[in-house]
Formats: sequence, structure tokens, C-alpha cells
Amino acid sequence: MRLLVLEDDSTLGEALQEFLRMDGHVVDWCRTLSQASVLAREPYDIWLLDWNLPDGSGVDWLRSQRIKGMTTAAIVLTARDQLQDRIAGLDGGADDFMVKPFAPEELSARLRAFSRRLAGSAERKRIGRVEVDIAAKSAWLNGVHVDLTAREWAILEALVLRAGRIVAATDLEALVMGLEGDIASNALQVHIHKLRSKLGKGLIETIRGLGYRLGADEAK
Repeated sequence: MRLLVLEDDSTLGEALQEFLRMDGHVVDWCRTLSQASVLAREPYDIWLLDWNLPDGSGVDWLRSQRIKGMTTAAIVLTARDQLQDRIAGLDGGADDFMVKPFAPEELSARLRAFSRRLAGSAERKRIGRVEVDIAAKSAWLNGVHVDLTAREWAILEALVLRAGRIVAATDLEALVMGLEGDIASNALQVHIHKLRSKLGKGLIETIRGLGYRLGADEAK
């Protein structure tokens, strides 16, 4: 998944970014609400937000994004541990709440739970001959496990989490490569070609002029 980490503590922010990338996620990290506001309309699966930031409250910022209609899932990460704080965070638009310090493994488990929810199933998702387990980051073709590169998996995951929707090429590239992506390159097309060769040409449909969509007939 693509994650936005909003954390002003450099040590914690860097550690979170490194851990989450090792856990298989695409991660962008910013330190202020003004930076987050610039990135808010980027395609993300989940925001991870600190509460107290140099230029304001992460929860107030989240509330303002919800008022604007932004529905990106959000987890508040904070040292505040009182009941009224948890209530305020959830009422402010957070989907989950974690008290610092927390074990990175617990955050990883919560992200897996979110991915299952976003995929619409707690079990393997079947698309014709292909099965996908979002939480396990694994795919099978005709019951045989298929090895995918990190970028290939990121493309498949992004489309499975948005099944039935057309994903613009620029959005898909952002979801797969984060802010480091090169829109002018053909890297996305190369990865999609390789993914189709492994899981079936029809698994990913090209909607001319619009983008890509998870296909209904991967046997094409």
C-alpha cells in the first residue's frame, strides 16, 4: 500500500519510513501540516498522522480533510493516552488510534487488517484463475504460487484494492513508486507487461485514454 506518514520527530519519522518500506509499502514522509496539505490529494491508501505538529493539530487537519470529502483511511499515532483523546481522534475522522510508544509489528498487523478491509474480504480474492492474498502479499495462478517483484506486487495490490474502478496511469504510478516515480518514463508499462506475462494478459485491462482496471478474464 502507499502510505503518507505525517511525523515531525526526525528519529521516529525516519524509523517508521524504513520499517514500513521493509514491510513492503510505498512510503512518503512529511513533517508539517502544510506539507501534508500539498500531498493530501495524492493517491494514498492510508494516512499515518501525528497529533501535535509544529504548525497545528493533526486531528484538526484530518477533520478539515473529511469536511472536504477526503475518505483516505487514517491512523492517528500519538502519545496521548486518555479516553477523551481517543474519542476526540476517532470523532475527528480517524479510523484507528495507536498510542506511542508502540511496537512496529502491531502497526504492521493493523495495516494488514486495513488491507483486508479495503480488498473487501478477509480471505484470498479470486479473479478467474488468479488468487490474491493482500495481507500475505502473495498471488497464485491455477493454484501455483507466482513470484512477483516488489513493483509488480504493488501494481497488483493497488488494482485489487480498487477492483471495478479505472485507475489513471499517473495515479497508479504514484501508488507504486511514490514521490520518487518518473512520470516521463515507461517503467509502469514495463512492470505491467511483466505482470501480465506471469498472471495472464487479461488480468489488467488498459482503458485507452483513461488508465488501467483489474480485468475480469485473465485468461485472454
